[in-house]
Amino acid sequence: MHPAQIKFQQDLTRRYFLQKSGYGIGSCALASLFLQDAAAGTRENPLSPQATDFPARAKNVIYIHLVGAPSHLDLFDYKPELQKRTGELCPDEFFEGKKLAFIREQPTLLGTPDDKDFKFQSCGQSGMQISNLLPHLQTVADDITVIKTVTTEQFNHAPAQLFLLTGFGQFGRPSLGSWVTYGLGSENQNLPGFVVLITGQVLGAGSSAWGSGFVPTVYQGVEFRSQGDPVLYLSNPDGVSPGSRRDIIDAVNGLNQVHFSDVADPEIATRISQYEMAYRMQTSVPELMDINSESPEIHKLYGTEPGKTSFANNCLLARRLVERGVRFVQLFDEGWDMHGGVFNNLPRKCKQVDQPIAALLKDLKERGLLDETLVVWSSEFGRTPMAQGKNGTGAMTKAGRDHHKEAYSIWMAGGGVKGGYVHGKTDELGYAPVEKPVHVHDLNATILHLLGMNHERLTFKYQGRQFRLTDVHGHVVREILA
Repeated sequence: MHPAQIKFQQDLTRRYFLQKSGYGIGSCALASLFLQDAAAGTRENPLSPQATDFPARAKNVIYIHLVGAPSHLDLFDYKPELQKRTGELCPDEFFEGKKLAFIREQPTLLGTPDDKDFKFQSCGQSGMQISNLLPHLQTVADDITVIKTVTTEQFNHAPAQLFLLTGFGQFGRPSLGSWVTYGLGSENQNLPGFVVLITGQVLGAGSSAWGSGFVPTVYQGVEFRSQGDPVLYLSNPDGVSPGSRRDIIDAVNGLNQVHFSDVADPEIATRISQYEMAYRMQTSVPELMDINSESPEIHKLYGTEPGKTSFANNCLLARRLVERGVRFVQLFDEGWDMHGGVFNNLPRKCKQVDQPIAALLKDLKERGLLDETLVVWSSEFGRTPMAQGKNGTGAMTKAGRDHHKEAYSIWMAGGGVKGGYVHGKTDELGYAPVEKPVHVHDLNATILHLLGMNHERLTFKYQGRQFRLTDVHGHVVREILA
């Protein structure tokens, strides 16, 4: 017998042995899979809605991530002392022994420009201070909670994005949206439970920012595109009718079901579910993406232009998605990494996102959806109160800000959080928290809590260990709860 034939028979025998012995040797592992499926929906429908650990404040999440990290010091954390000391050499304790991405020589301090465009205003009844760079957001200040003291452990983009969105600074863990859909399922069985909308490119972590890691892939984010087919390969090929596609899916899923009954691989259950979902999405997705059906008033409110790719269009689509029961919608907007020319580039980017974000909050509130929809505005880290590059007479327009992990600002709205509330305080130069620090794990624990889930109980067993989004850390930030 040819050596290759001998090897093939050995492999076949080994495979046959493992398959058959699974009824005995693998019974414990199989039982574990059944327990996990009980927590995440039936095998036939992994995205079916699940019970919460306690009454939820929010049913859905719209999570806005500004890739590259905007300068929070120029938007939400006004520091007049930093402004006064612009151009001074930064204190030794802010530089010596610290990890910075690009600054190598002791830098000078860099305050917000003292002009009307960057001026901070006391907004709403709360008096919350927000920069004039965000005039539309200023009008909804009483609907948001700003957390000024978020801290992270990573200072480069990819690890920091992963740490914020998966709870771990390396690839391979489930994203926040995957954890949420794994724990709660979805209320719309004709659309994915976790949808991703992107403007620009997600540099750094890439698709791992919405990946499913080691949980079944049915829980990963599905990217919807603004132009062309909303989802790649969703349309039928030329010559294939809807009836023919239905017959193909029935035949393939019949074979998959036989295989699943034999080996109980959860990825086979995912494949069955996704074939069915793709078929249903052929009618549900085109209707969803057609924003021409929205009124002229709505388009004016958001600044949307049907048929184009824009952050404004994605904000409107986010409202349409949660309106239809999609559990987790994540918006990524690229272009916020400003190592140079921060005071030229920041106004341009703010103008792109300010109106549609404020419109989203107003629209959700008008429709009675804001109370049950948690809106999160985030980035992977903050920016330094020190200048990157030369800073002095004639050099202000060239100065940038480096990556900063010690403290930065995010905000949340709706879904059970207070409105018009500011949580935490940084020092007079905006370098580090002096009151109420909030670690990234605390932030994620709080998001899960608002959705009715105990972050310590939401676990998945992988390689012999129970994993969770917050690892062995995390405390709910109860002061921000309404």
